[in-house]
Amino acid sequence: MLSWSVIEYEHKYRAIGEYDHTRDLIKWGTDYLLLTFNSSASKIDKIYSQVGGSRNGSTTTPDDHYCWERPEDMDYPRPVQTAVSGPDLSGEMAAALAAASIVFRDDNSYSSKLVKGAATVLAFARDRGKRTPYSRGNLYIDPCYNSTGYFDEYMWGAAWLYYATGNNSYVSLATNPGLPQNSKAFFMIPDLSVLSWDNKLPAAMLLLTRLRIFINPGYPYEDMLRSYQNVTSLTMCSYLQTYLVFNWTRGGLIQLNHGGGQPLQYVANAAFLASLYVDYMNATGVPGWYCGTSFITLDVLRTFATSQIDYILGANPMNMSYVVGYGNKYPKHVNHRGVSIPHDKNKYSCTGGWKWRDSRNPNPNTITGAMVGGPDRFDRFQDIRTNFSYTQPTMAGNAGLVAALVSLTASGGYGIDKNTMFSAVPPLHPLRPPPPPPWKP
Repeated sequence: MLSWSVIEYEHKYRAIGEYDHTRDLIKWGTDYLLLTFNSSASKIDKIYSQVGGSRNGSTTTPDDHYCWERPEDMDYPRPVQTAVSGPDLSGEMAAALAAASIVFRDDNSYSSKLVKGAATVLAFARDRGKRTPYSRGNLYIDPCYNSTGYFDEYMWGAAWLYYATGNNSYVSLATNPGLPQNSKAFFMIPDLSVLSWDNKLPAAMLLLTRLRIFINPGYPYEDMLRSYQNVTSLTMCSYLQTYLVFNWTRGGLIQLNHGGGQPLQYVANAAFLASLYVDYMNATGVPGWYCGTSFITLDVLRTFATSQIDYILGANPMNMSYVVGYGNKYPKHVNHRGVSIPHDKNKYSCTGGWKWRDSRNPNPNTITGAMVGGPDRFDRFQDIRTNFSYTQPTMAGNAGLVAALVSLTASGGYGIDKNTMFSAVPPLHPLRPPPPPPWKP
């Protein structure tokens, strides 16, 4: 997500002085991912998929849910999970590495390393004998990070690898009719319009819509790309309150996860996709799109994106910013171990840290920039450290927030970088459709 936003909006990151910083953050992540498998090989048989975790929220065994310690003080066993099958995990890793390779196009050695790693993990994802979701049956993963499918990650990873390499085999995979069929991409199921850590469909289809809008490769990809764009336009319709596809709070927050906990990560993602779609349309001089028989101007969709980010930043019934450190009123009891334990040179044990977890006092440290889980479906927010549904920040949520914020800012000028995404894509000349079969009397 960070890489995508940097590729589209490099000029904005540079204007606000965050371009190098954001690249450092991306590289921190990709360096880690490259260590989780044999990135020097072209074929692998395993990925180290998780460090630590817990088993069904144990109340007696020291683990990541039971203990409350600073990261540097953790002294309990944190077993490493190994995935010998993981189409979803490795498909997502392929997307992350391939997208980052475009960000680092000015560092040929590192970019090439990322592309090679992406190709390796996508090949692992596609191994016909290893297509069981990586979380299946793993008691350290399944309860928290259960994966509902992997065909969306195939589409997502293949799209990014195509942009990173220009290799037609990847766009052929991304537009293979089997992917939308198996992922139910064209069924218009509202939940599948919601970009999340588990569902990449709306992002993958928007990414491939970009190809149709700006390059228009024609046959043999046109039919599938047209379908992706049609679904993308309907996804954007679903985000508008007029159509009542999703519930909304009275305060104006779209409910993309059925009023469940931690709603803001889904909202931030939707705001980014909507804002980016507006920029794609503007770049081609298209003033809007149709929702059924109604023509919707781009300003309406931009207003949706802006209103959701404004809500997150404080334009809500609580008059609270859900981004820590922003505004005059923001969460002070964030569910985060390092933030809640004072920097007093004392080492607190697994259970010794509970007094800081359960304290009613504000956190002694400020985790500036972290977006918390967010309010409930009645716009209410409980600033309670132990209630993670309200106060827990996530990297997935913050990635969407950063992407949405940079897409909406006027710093550096409006619009996207149309060309960098396609820097590795060779000029395309549409193939001629095959001739009709011989006529038989």
